[in-house]
Amino acid sequence: MGNEMRVGVLAPLSRPGWVEAGRQLVAGAELAARERSVELVVRDTAADPARAVAAVDELVGLGVDALVGEYHSVVARAVAERAAALGEPYLCSSAVLDELVTEPTDWVARIAPVQSRGWRIFAEYLLSVGHERVAVAAQTSVYWAAGVGVLRKYLDVVELTSVEPAVVCDELAACGATALVLLVGTPEPGVPIVEAVRRDARLAEVLIGAPAGQPEFAEWAGLFGIPFLRYLPDELTPLGAQVKAQLGGEPSFVAFEGYDAIAVLAEVLRIHGAKWQKVAVQGTRGEITFSRVPGIGVWQWAWSPIQVVERTPAGFHTLHQA
Repeated sequence: MGNEMRVGVLAPLSRPGWVEAGRQLVAGAELAARERSVELVVRDTAADPARAVAAVDELVGLGVDALVGEYHSVVARAVAERAAALGEPYLCSSAVLDELVTEPTDWVARIAPVQSRGWRIFAEYLLSVGHERVAVAAQTSVYWAAGVGVLRKYLDVVELTSVEPAVVCDELAACGATALVLLVGTPEPGVPIVEAVRRDARLAEVLIGAPAGQPEFAEWAGLFGIPFLRYLPDELTPLGAQVKAQLGGEPSFVAFEGYDAIAVLAEVLRIHGAKWQKVAVQGTRGEITFSRVPGIGVWQWAWSPIQVVERTPAGFHTLHQA
């Protein structure tokens, strides 16, 4: 298909979206596109499902061959439903909510791991280091609520009533939890909560965790010792090492997801259609293939790598590799 291949990219590039995640996603996608003669048409979702659906309609009207991207799960779900309804191939790069679609579809695939797998691994890590009773500070969202549901299967979960830092501190001190799990946005209110807890002498022994990956991003650069999920292997593939060098610095896992998504789509489009089960692509983090996972209505890369890591002054430190 050569230069005729056009892909619509959806990413949060303005607030209240997680802008750094969006920029990383686009950076990885752009690098892969340049190497494969793919034209990208980028649209900002701003973490707004309605805006994302409008972008899908616009991009389909422009004649793109497929859609890719999105970091926020609630937005990705809206994109997936609309793409399936329109019969447009959509590869979700970075959103993990298990239920991307209400009915199974062949139009949608995903390379990010499902939330129920990743957050189970996070819960098992907390248990392994002695944290059975955990407090959860959660904003209102289908994604955060689904995360609480996963954690409850493995941990004794106390849901705090507010994400206001002073209230979080008081309730955390009173509830007997040994860890605080932040299911909140970045940098607000996540960073202020971390700073408040760290200042509170009552909470000196409390572990703070953020499974959604907030500490991956620059706003958290000075906040150390917070376990989070990162979708990278213990060692990148040779292609991954090359991509890392080309992107420069310390690319987030979202950049590798963006790159891999375009690499996969280029192969899918080369074989003419959303035949996800027929592709096997060497990506930055392993060979990407798709299968039907029970309970998941889209084609899924079932074995994407998962780490539990933390920031340290020297960089990222792996605590657990799945």
